Amino acid sequence: MFAIQSFSSLIESSNANLNNTSRDLINGLKIFQESHWYICGSLALNEGHLPHKLINSSPSDLDYQLLVKAALLLVAESVEQPLTVTTGFPYSTYRIYKDMATDLLKKSHIIEYDASTFSRYTKKTVILDIQNVEVIPEIVGCTIALRKGEQQAGGNFFVLSCGFGTFESVLSLESGIVEQTMVSTHGINYAVKLMMIELEKKHYLNFRNSHLMDEAFQKGYIILNRKNVDLREIRRNVLISYYNEVISPNLRNVINDKNLVQTSKVYLCGGGMYYQDLVDCFENEFRDIVQLNFVTDPGSLASKGYALNSLRLSGGNKQSSVGLDIGNSSTVVSTLIE
Repeated sequence: MFAIQSFSSLIESSNANLNNTSRDLINGLKIFQESHWYICGSLALNEGHLPHKLINSSPSDLDYQLLVKAALLLVAESVEQPLTVTTGFPYSTYRIYKDMATDLLKKSHIIEYDASTFSRYTKKTVILDIQNVEVIPEIVGCTIALRKGEQQAGGNFFVLSCGFGTFESVLSLESGIVEQTMVSTHGINYAVKLMMIELEKKHYLNFRNSHLMDEAFQKGYIILNRKNVDLREIRRNVLISYYNEVISPNLRNVINDKNLVQTSKVYLCGGGMYYQDLVDCFENEFRDIVQLNFVTDPGSLASKGYALNSLRLSGGNKQSSVGLDIGNSSTVVSTLIE
């Protein structure tokens, strides 16, 4: 069983006094990094002016390092040190960032944070020692979770994962993954930008970035000039365009005659699968060809797979095994409980 914590990956520099603005730590993340204070997650959404995150940021980027600290802080009181941590990247950046991420994570982390956002305390410090680190492709993390987690998926199957930054695919055989079926291309951000272009024809978006528009995209509405603007029809249209222009063409070389001989089973995962309009696109194209399978809480699947990989690395020590998914929309940290 997993203990999962998820928060928005948005950050912003802030020296504002934010005493008692949140009910708990996950909603009151204010962390010290490189001589500045930063607010993260819900606190950045509520108190920030223009919170942001780089798409597919590298371990050398400030936002990535800050989100690592925030995620580790959330599990500090529930884990046994030293830790074993697994994280990942999209296949397109995995080889570039693998060593950098390992060097960043494998050390003792001193995390200074402002607890006054949710309690009577002010500045506090925790130290976390990470002894073992492995960095794997995100889609492989999803595959591990499918095979070793609650799903207990057996045999051969395709894995299709759609997140904010990337869409990825792979064919997973019992003997391993098929490298030539690994695709990494644009994620839901592509559709959000299409929506913004459409909205700008009639509305002033007040310098909102695509990350802030993603929140409206998820809700299906936005308040512009004090008016409630229904986004559901626009969202449906841009998701269909995104599927037809990006996903479907990339899948033609993956779900093809040769690979369908191996399996006709497909698992859909990633945060993009929360959108029924997008799921409908997959069903319209593939329902007569393959068996589509849906997972519970698809947005946390990679993090669960990372935690299970850490369990293997740690020799079965659940208390020290952590899965860390630094996503473009949400950061998800998973631990294992009895």
